[in-house]
Amino acid sequence: MKFNLLGKISIIIVSLALLAGCGTALVRDVDSAMISGNHSVANIERAIVRAGTGLGWVMTKKSDKHIVGKLTLRTHLAVIDITYDKNSYSIKYKDSTNLNYDGSKIHTNYNGWIQNLQRSIDLRINTL
Repeated sequence: MKFNLLGKISIIIVSLALLAGCGTALVRDVDSAMISGNHSVANIERAIVRAGTGLGWVMTKKSDKHIVGKLTLRTHLAVIDITYDKNSYSIKYKDSTNLNYDGSKIHTNYNGWIQNLQRSIDLRINTL
């Protein structure tokens, strides 16, 4: 009887954890993240492209100082705009598929992907 109760409690806890992992949160944008050092715009661009590509993003230069990133995982798609200059860069939500975007909130995984991208960009720029 004790084992059966513990089994039921375990199933409930796992179910709640799975439901919590499928939640939504406010979209995380990166606004004017500062770039330290004196780097050329071309080097900043290369660092951003390499950082994204290393994480599975498809990075496409749209114009000077503007890159569009696309990340496709299973049936999910995230599209972002990255703008940059010698002093800072920004990452903004552009579009998505199957990420429950409602105009202000999105699947929590999206924010993790953006946070990982920001960390990777910062690391690449700091090693220029």
